[in-house]
Amino acid sequence: MNRRKFIKTTGASILGFNLSNNSFASSLDFKQTPGAAKHLIYLYMGGGMSHMDTFDHKGNHKNQGPVKAIKTRAKGVELSEFLPLLAEHTDKLAIVNSMTSTAGAHQQGNYMMHTSYEMRSTIQHPGIGAWFQKFHGKVNKSLPGSIFVGGNSRTFGNRGFFEPEYAPLSISNPNEGLKNSKNPYFQDQEFHRLSQLSDKLDSKFLEKYNLDTTKSASSTYVEAKELMNSPDLKAFDLSDVSDNKMELYGKNNFGQGCLLAKRLVDKGVRTVEVSLGGWDTHNNNFERVAVQTQSLDQAMSALLSDLAESGQLKDTLVVLATEFGRTPIINVNDGRDHYPKAFSCVLAGGPVRGGQKYGMTTPDGTSVAKDPVKIPDFNATIAKALGMPWQQKVFSPSKRPFQVAHRGKPIDSLLTI
Repeated sequence: MNRRKFIKTTGASILGFNLSNNSFASSLDFKQTPGAAKHLIYLYMGGGMSHMDTFDHKGNHKNQGPVKAIKTRAKGVELSEFLPLLAEHTDKLAIVNSMTSTAGAHQQGNYMMHTSYEMRSTIQHPGIGAWFQKFHGKVNKSLPGSIFVGGNSRTFGNRGFFEPEYAPLSISNPNEGLKNSKNPYFQDQEFHRLSQLSDKLDSKFLEKYNLDTTKSASSTYVEAKELMNSPDLKAFDLSDVSDNKMELYGKNNFGQGCLLAKRLVDKGVRTVEVSLGGWDTHNNNFERVAVQTQSLDQAMSALLSDLAESGQLKDTLVVLATEFGRTPIINVNDGRDHYPKAFSCVLAGGPVRGGQKYGMTTPDGTSVAKDPVKIPDFNATIAKALGMPWQQKVFSPSKRPFQVAHRGKPIDSLLTI
């Protein structure tokens, strides 16, 4: 931080000014740490991914059930037999097997994972993608800074108390591209003329009500027009992708969402979240996890290969997260229930040290035995990997201080920075 920014930030903090709405209208504009990732691809497993049947196999313990373990590219790192493709990428993965939380319901767990805060009726907290854009701004000015892809992409937190321009663009079906991005009513020249007329009519109102809310609404409208005319709009259209490439990622919404995420990152989008729901396996856990992991294994493996081959992996942090794990004890319906006490998440790319497992659960998978990681600690690690000032406080409209990872501390051994 330079001297001018330091004085501006600390002065506003001491006086209790609202940094998010007054002092910094567009972004906080902190310089990224050298070696930090410039983009984030966040793969969210909605419903609670079974840790024991994916990244935390428990050998011959009776709680493990019928799922076998397989060896991987990384020495001493085993995965579930459901993840044979990712087994070839463990040299890139930092697997955190000691995640722990107290949020055992879906909404609360989802919210906590994305924001580091408990749900409150009085405030909405920003998600990590909004923080990333807030601190470092956009890379490509004509594209949205944050995009959600998938049927479960209604992520809790979103922009929270940040300005509207930090809200993500949501795409439910990656194969349908960006809907309503072309004006069907007017030719470009006529649309430009009408836009100028609209701006003229609005000018007195904007001058009289020179508020952050009106400026944000106006800037969002301008961004929408820029997006409509951007040559990078074609990144949303997968029709020019070869059939072989589509097969590589998997011809399903999650696979095509990961393919779209790679294209958007190539064009400078800061954050892309791709969701894969269906992990709420109270019944028939092993059959359902076999189906879920097939989509996850294929798409994430293709994404990591693609990023590595294009040289983008060093600049792109890939996160695999979920709201909680599943019970080690198998229930009467051959299923696993909600279990926030112990679960797994994964980091790859950017400054992540691959080829390791961090933390450990007990042999029966019921509790964390070594190096517990709370959700804010995991998110602080993400923030540090992205070069965000994770300790920096930003004030909400009610003048309360918040951080990107509430009181969390990064796990330095997972990173090279």
